[in-house]
Amino acid sequence: MHKIVFGAVAALALGVVAASAQDYPNREIQGIIQWGAGGSTDTVMRSVTPHAEELLGGTVVMQNMTGAVGAIALNYVAEQPADGYTLLMGAENPMLYRTMGLGERDYNEFIPINLLARGTPILVAAPDAPYSTYEELIAYIAEHPGEVRFGSTGPGGLPSVVTAMIQSVSGDLDVIFVPYDGDGPALTALQGGAIDVMPAVLGAAIENIRAGTMKPLAVFDTERNVRLPEVEAIVEADEGFAAYLPWGPFFGVFVREGTPDEAVTALTAAYAEAATNPDFVALMEGRGFTLMNISGDEARDFLTRWQSTTAWLMWDAGLAVNNPADLGIARPGE
Repeated sequence: MHKIVFGAVAALALGVVAASAQDYPNREIQGIIQWGAGGSTDTVMRSVTPHAEELLGGTVVMQNMTGAVGAIALNYVAEQPADGYTLLMGAENPMLYRTMGLGERDYNEFIPINLLARGTPILVAAPDAPYSTYEELIAYIAEHPGEVRFGSTGPGGLPSVVTAMIQSVSGDLDVIFVPYDGDGPALTALQGGAIDVMPAVLGAAIENIRAGTMKPLAVFDTERNVRLPEVEAIVEADEGFAAYLPWGPFFGVFVREGTPDEAVTALTAAYAEAATNPDFVALMEGRGFTLMNISGDEARDFLTRWQSTTAWLMWDAGLAVNNPADLGIARPGE
């Protein structure tokens, strides 16, 4: 009798688990956005997620959780159950946490549901600058040491990575680095004449370029950008940059490792389809982002390459706290 009752209970429990898995999602999903309202990550996630919701047949309640360069949000999601009901909606920063001494976790502890898009770096200058190409800028710096003012947003930010690329390929830059709290204030300073050159993301600079308040020197990509086809790709100026490209800030949706396959499959399918929605595609293209829409092994390979390239650039530039080799991060090409 006891065996019969136990067997019935066990069968019922297994049936509930199976139904729960098959019915995913059967309650609200929480989406934790690493950055504040109105920023690029927030805009991307709030644009694509409604389309994913329609495909999932469930609700994703998004919440901005800022602080510690995104680490507060990452740590929060890492401590929630691995059940597919808490998503991390983030950008590239966690892949530098260990190298920069900002934390012990990164996206290696998560499953990439979708890497949606990446930004394209661009080097811009004041419109009246006496150089209009990358080659002319490097020549001018050589002839006027300690004169050109470069905008910066601190170690690990896009400007520092692009500057490290330049120094790796073209040698040390004898320029003045002027710090700013984000690329927005730095680009404003460029337009006001407080600085001369700024590495930025194309999406943040393109409208000012079109308005003539700043001029592009080079796009940091392997080929010219369709939005600015007249601007040379940096590899045209020096093929040495090809080893680091394509590179750029990115946006992705993640869940904890250990999340059930049923949830991962449902989420992956929903965000893959949502990323093709015409409204989302138009928004990304209008803001100068390059669509990626990758998941699984392809996304993991991208993350590994991104981390390797960036961590070693920061270390070689003297900007990192921890040696990437000690963290098991291979140097590019090794």
